[in-house]
Amino acid sequence: MAVGLSDEINPLPVDGARLGSASLGIRSEPRDDLVVMELGAGSRAAAVFTRNAFCAAPVTIAREHLERQAPRYLLINAGNANAGTGSNGLEDARSCCRALAERSGCSLEQVLPFSTGVVGEPLQVSRFPEAIEAALAALDANGWSRAARAIMTTDTVPKGISRQFIVDGRTVTVTGIVKGAGMIRPDMATMLAFLATDADVAQPVLDACLKRAVARSFNRITVDGDTSTNDACVLVATGAPGAPRIDEAAEEGAEGLLEAVSEVCTWLAQAIVRDAEGASKFITIAVSEGRDEAECLRLAYEIAHSPLVMTAMYASDANWGRILAVVGRAGLDDLDIDAVRIDLGDVAIVCDGGRAAGYTEEQGQRVMSEDEITVSVALGRGSAHATVWTSDLSHEYVTINAEYRT
Repeated sequence: MAVGLSDEINPLPVDGARLGSASLGIRSEPRDDLVVMELGAGSRAAAVFTRNAFCAAPVTIAREHLERQAPRYLLINAGNANAGTGSNGLEDARSCCRALAERSGCSLEQVLPFSTGVVGEPLQVSRFPEAIEAALAALDANGWSRAARAIMTTDTVPKGISRQFIVDGRTVTVTGIVKGAGMIRPDMATMLAFLATDADVAQPVLDACLKRAVARSFNRITVDGDTSTNDACVLVATGAPGAPRIDEAAEEGAEGLLEAVSEVCTWLAQAIVRDAEGASKFITIAVSEGRDEAECLRLAYEIAHSPLVMTAMYASDANWGRILAVVGRAGLDDLDIDAVRIDLGDVAIVCDGGRAAGYTEEQGQRVMSEDEITVSVALGRGSAHATVWTSDLSHEYVTINAEYRT
């Protein structure tokens, strides 16, 4: 059960963007698993992709197309990642783009493909033309919720949200959807995310906005330490008629855009962790007083990736010694353990080199029994800080991933 999430989402429409969903029939159960997102003429797009060397065929093609032309369509399928498929996979991705281009009247390079699902299986290209026609017929400005469901794999709930801000008296909307529940440790971002705004945004501002937002959201989550082959996050600015123009990063509109995009990305990133495979807890790991952000992040991820810590979280076991051990083995140079402080929620568990005076098992158990837990580590050696969001490690996670292809 997703921690603190509802099965119902209500993303706002974005003028200049329409989404349609249909069934490819790739999944074993009958459901939509293909999405077409239509973008108005003149739209601009920024994107960041996985750094996994075995990046999926659609990632390669999307990068190529984005360098050549502004997109008019995004084509997304769930159930098959088209990754680890070599040159045949590249041709299959192009073939799917071609099928959409021919039916929509755009050029091949104006279609960006995205896939998610099982790695190493050939894409069933023959199923795409009919499903694309059905998705085009279903295009709707209010299609965000249906699209969020269609791109789900092991997700248990759809994930989508909107934010609005004012520029020169005009309301600007930012809407985003995301899928992701496992294979989550971003090196960019381990998921597929699609955001759109109706503002008219200059390309440099759009690029900078997405990179900054991703750095503090999708690149701060982990479930299992695995970086996907198919990661992608796209931000589209449709430049709808009457929408404000944002030309410079220093403009008030750019600040409002960054804030709204960052809020959407952060909510979506945290939603992935809340819906992590088998998760029963949402965990915040905050490291402060470090020498630099890099060491704070390093330690935060070390804690998040400790099976002993995360299984203790699942069991609601206040075994705080596991956290202390990770801090000690993280390889931080010249660490003064007497200066380190560790808190579990509002309870001090470690200071002055050992268990905090006054700490009781009952206090720790109270915090560990909650659905949302914060682990705070202050290193006492600087002013840098970093926060990572993660989940517990459960029996269900093992079951889901052991039976993923069966």
